[in-house]
Order: sequence, then C-alpha cells, then structure tokens
Amino acid sequence: MSAAAMTARPVLDFHVRLAPRPGAAGRLLAAMDENGLARAVVCAGGTIDLDRLARQLTEGGHVETDADNDAVLRACADTDGRLVPFWFANPHRPPEVYRARAAEFRGLEISPAVHGVALTDPRTAALVEVAAEHRHPVYVVCLDRPGAGVADLVGLARRFPEVDFVLGHSGIGNIDFHALNLVRHEPTVSLETSGGYTCVAQAAVERLGPRRVVFGSEYPLQQPAVELAKFRALRLPPEQWRQIAWDNAHRLLGEEKR
Repeated sequence: MSAAAMTARPVLDFHVRLAPRPGAAGRLLAAMDENGLARAVVCAGGTIDLDRLARQLTEGGHVETDADNDAVLRACADTDGRLVPFWFANPHRPPEVYRARAAEFRGLEISPAVHGVALTDPRTAALVEVAAEHRHPVYVVCLDRPGAGVADLVGLARRFPEVDFVLGHSGIGNIDFHALNLVRHEPTVSLETSGGYTCVAQAAVERLGPRRVVFGSEYPLQQPAVELAKFRALRLPPEQWRQIAWDNAHRLLGEEKR
C-alpha cells in the first residue's frame, strides 16, 4: 500500500480551530473535504490576536477574553457529528460557567498560553473536576513556564486518574522528546501531533505506543495536508495509522464502536 493510500483512510482531526468570522465554518468543511478528513474536533479560535499570542509565548502575559464557544456550537450543529464541539475554558471565570454548558460539548480545552493560568492553579483543577463529571477528555497546551509545563500536566493527570488528557502540539516546541519521556508512564495522557517534527511523531509511536497518539492539524494555522504528509513520510503499518487517525480519537470521545 502506498503512503498516500494509507492516509486516505478515514481520519478524525482531533484539533482544529474555528474563529467567529463569516464563512469560517464553510471554509473548515471545505478544507476537510479537500484533505479527506471525515470528522474533526473543533475548538474556538480568534480568542487572542496571533501577534499578541506570539509575544506571550516568549515574554509571558495573558488575556482574560472569553472564547466564542457558541460559534463553535453553531458550526457543529446539523453536521451529523462530523464536527465535534469542545469547550475552550476561561479559568478567569468560575467553573460553573463551564458546568452549566458542559452537556452541550464533548470535551474541554485549557490553554495557559492564552489565559495564563497555571496547570497547578486551583482554578484549573476546578475545571478538570467538571470535565470528570461529564466524562470529557481534556486537551492541554503546555508551555516552557513554571506551572504550565508537561511535568505539571503529569501532576494534573495523576490527581485526576479518571480523566483522559491530550497533550497538544507534540509537547513544547518542534522537538520535544523530553515531553514523551515525561508522559511515557502516564496511561491517561495521549499526544496530539500537530506542529512537531516527523522524528517526534515517530518517537511518540515507539515510546507511547500507537494507542496513545492522535492526529491533529491545528487548522487554519496549519494546513491539514502538511500534517498528513508528516505521517505519509513515516510509512506506518496500516493498523497503526488506523489507531492514530481514527480509533484513538473515538475512544477518547467515548465512541469506540464508530
């Protein structure tokens, strides 16, 4: 089987973003069609200007802006489950805001990169408690910053062993083998592969096993074709690609039989 044929099989993109802009949902669906993506987990985008986000990643800082979760919910409606809505939490708000809406969503995202609240902060723990109540997986973006690193995610996962966590963007930076070593023995932490180098994706499959790796693109900041090409280059056995591109995501969403 060719590499192109392998990645043409059903794919669930575990991480795309939707900014509250006219036509964004249509562009997302068109990009999915163009790249053969059958389904996608959708998180709110546009919460912070990208120039400001880039500065916060290097210099620190945060915003207290709410993500437009309602725009995500509207986009996912009437897609017959093709688009799967996640709640992008604002830890500066009480956890009751998430709790009141949790039943409408399928998972939770927490991003210290945007809101600046550490994974060790009680406000983060309160949000994860709500996720546990609703059996939501928790997608986390880590930073090279005290309280927001991969080791801090490991601490959070150990505190909430009943919750499935997904470490976003292949860890921190493009070549985070250290993240793989930190989560290696944490069975409730999976890795989403957008952004990382091919060598990290390969190492993730080898060190964590294909059952704990999920495909993601970070559309529209990254084109799905680029992330698919990364896996084509790896030439994984078809059964491993099936796990990464489809089975693992459905297990995290509680849809093992799909």
